[in-house]
Amino acid sequence: MPSTPAPRVLVIGCGALARELLDVVKVNDLSNVTIECLPGILHNTPSKIPAAVKERIDRARPDYETIFVGYADCGTGGLLDALIEEEQVERLPGAHCYEFFAGSNVFAALHEAEPGTLYLTDYLVKHFDLFVWKGLGLDRHPQLRDDYFGNYTRVVYLAQVDDPDLVEKAEICAVRLGLNFETRLVGYGEMEPALVALGDVR
Repeated sequence: MPSTPAPRVLVIGCGALARELLDVVKVNDLSNVTIECLPGILHNTPSKIPAAVKERIDRARPDYETIFVGYADCGTGGLLDALIEEEQVERLPGAHCYEFFAGSNVFAALHEAEPGTLYLTDYLVKHFDLFVWKGLGLDRHPQLRDDYFGNYTRVVYLAQVDDPDLVEKAEICAVRLGLNFETRLVGYGEMEPALVALGDVR
């Protein structure tokens, strides 16, 4: 008796997670899982994230049996959760993609040890100038550094890959912000098992 085909799954992902999402799908041969990512720059205007996600959900309904939102709350103040409940889809757990990569227990321990922590991922290290330095206007108004980061004491780089060049770049980011620096190689954290579970659904 032939096996039942796996349902078609769409993951509507954050652009900041695109490479990692695509890598997990490829490595695990999740042929029934499609990844589509919205622009990472939406992180700078999180109020626009729910509408962008809803628009893609609406278009996807006829073509996919399962829709999964590859975002954390990402600064939407609960609006994304409200949309997800209304649309009856699921999303990544956690308040931030940092928590998803680090794992909930590790992230909680890091936050408890030092609440004033700025977290970076591979994506944010690579695009630090776009999202942080220029995105927050620090290139034009460096005095804003204290307004944005005066209550922070350290940068923790949650690395997805073991890349000394990225570690060096992350440390430079911390120096530019006047913060202490730590790095942790966390890989893909809870992302991989979550996606593999989606791909295995029958």
